[in-house]
Amino acid sequence: MIFVREASAAVVLVTLTLLLQCAGLAALISFAKPSLARDDLRLGPIRSAMLMVRLMTAIIVLHVFEILLWAGFYRWLCFPLWESAFYFSAASYATVGYGDVVLPQMWRTLGPVESIIGVLMCGLSASFLFAIVTRLVEREARLSDTPVTDTGDTSPGTRIRQSISGLSNANF
Repeated sequence: MIFVREASAAVVLVTLTLLLQCAGLAALISFAKPSLARDDLRLGPIRSAMLMVRLMTAIIVLHVFEILLWAGFYRWLCFPLWESAFYFSAASYATVGYGDVVLPQMWRTLGPVESIIGVLMCGLSASFLFAIVTRLVEREARLSDTPVTDTGDTSPGTRIRQSISGLSNANF
């Protein structure tokens, strides 16, 4: 009976975390879309950096909300103080898991479940940021003034592509 209760709580918490992450990323996509939609608009390094700072800040806030979701459950059923609940949740979500604060035995498998979800949600966030950076770099390559190169390729972004390939072929 304890396993059913624990599994049910895990399903609810995982579902709510996924909904929160998906809604947050959808909102961030809507926020970033105007900056990334026009292919003829050159953002430049300062505006690109500011866009990334805003997006990373929003993603950090999103992850704090997800940690608070789990902490709220822990505070409700496991810990007498919010500080302990938030600390345990943040340590589990980030897969640090110090072990100085532990869940009661009947809820102990929720810690590893939160760790798995935390890794997956951080992975989704990292892939989102990677997609944004890729879009910014590709736009810069298309809109940059590219001179004729020694290979005769004059297509937009040739110089950046050659720089990137030079970096990947460099001996470090």
